[in-house]
Amino acid sequence: MFYTLYCRVYQHIMKIGSKFVKWRTPVLITGENSLQQLPDVLLQKAQKRILIVTDKGIRATELLDKLCTYLQSASINYVLYDETVPNPTIENIEGALTMFQQQQCEAIIALGGGSVIDCAKVVGARYACPDKPISKMKGQLKVRVETPPLYAIPTTSGSGSEATLAAVVSDPNTSEKYAINDPVLIPNYALHDPKLIAILPPFMTATTGMDALTHAIEAFIGKSNTKETKAWSKQAVKLIFENLEQSYLDGKNMKARENMQHAAYLAGMAFTRAYVGYVHAIAHTFGGFYHVPHGLANAIILPYVLEHYDEAVYDTLAELADVVNPVHQTDSNKEKALWFIKEIKRMSRVMNIPEKLGEIEQEAIPKMIERALQEANPLYPVPKIFTKQDMYQLYYQIVDFKT
Repeated sequence: MFYTLYCRVYQHIMKIGSKFVKWRTPVLITGENSLQQLPDVLLQKAQKRILIVTDKGIRATELLDKLCTYLQSASINYVLYDETVPNPTIENIEGALTMFQQQQCEAIIALGGGSVIDCAKVVGARYACPDKPISKMKGQLKVRVETPPLYAIPTTSGSGSEATLAAVVSDPNTSEKYAINDPVLIPNYALHDPKLIAILPPFMTATTGMDALTHAIEAFIGKSNTKETKAWSKQAVKLIFENLEQSYLDGKNMKARENMQHAAYLAGMAFTRAYVGYVHAIAHTFGGFYHVPHGLANAIILPYVLEHYDEAVYDTLAELADVVNPVHQTDSNKEKALWFIKEIKRMSRVMNIPEKLGEIEQEAIPKMIERALQEANPLYPVPKIFTKQDMYQLYYQIVDFKT
């Protein structure tokens, strides 16, 4: 009882404090072929020495070639860091930082998914705070110094990292995965070109889209939402239910792709102000311990956590159910909420997302639960504060065990 009260008081103070935060809204560059506009923006800002942060997967596609061609045509110098891995590591960040410093770069372009954008954010933070190791930036407002200009170009529609103050870092030495949260990490520009995600494979389309859905739902059902974040979340949920399956089935559908980009962005705007919840806290442990891709983890965990919240989320999920399907056969908020959870499960089945996260060692669970609770409590304004017993029940539902 006392611990729950402590969490709620802490969350209330954070909600009040957020009203005084200077939230940066990225300048949006949108539309098909909008990537071509980027060199002009850089030249207007007199930024002609650029670090491009990406990964091997993007380098193997034509996307990077296009960007480099546009930069070369504008006589903009660039250096390329392409070693970013899913769940970016401290080694990734320090390697990219060295290139930024050695080449005396003036700005950063992040071309890739959430991991790439997160890596680029922390490169900027390390440059701005050269004497502060990454481990000391963990948590809230530990950077507080303006970082180099960041141009985020997402190649997935999920993380919403192009709109958020968060960057998630992994430390393979400790199996730890943690967030760095500071408004200075919000990118200066976000570029949404649906052609950049047209080649995204169906399964990645599915899991990253479910990542965006998780952001929108967790922001909406939490206790720190505002009128603004609720509107963003509702719009994101509606767009995802209307466009994700279509994007999965037909990756060349530019309208569906464009709508998914906007949905991920809106969900990012919502959760960076209203926070996430236990879905993310649990997912981060699977990323840290077993390198499970974040979108896949969220997609699988989401319905289990929503069901475990039980009556604490019936009213809020009923609101989202009304957004997705304004005509229901019932006025019961409980039945609407349960219908909404069933729809999430149906969508996952259609897109061949598994129901469980696979096999893990049973001995790992206590440490994973400890990490998840440390992340979530007291910060996340969840609908219901979970105990260790709650978490054990969830973990045993989510996974199978190695024999």
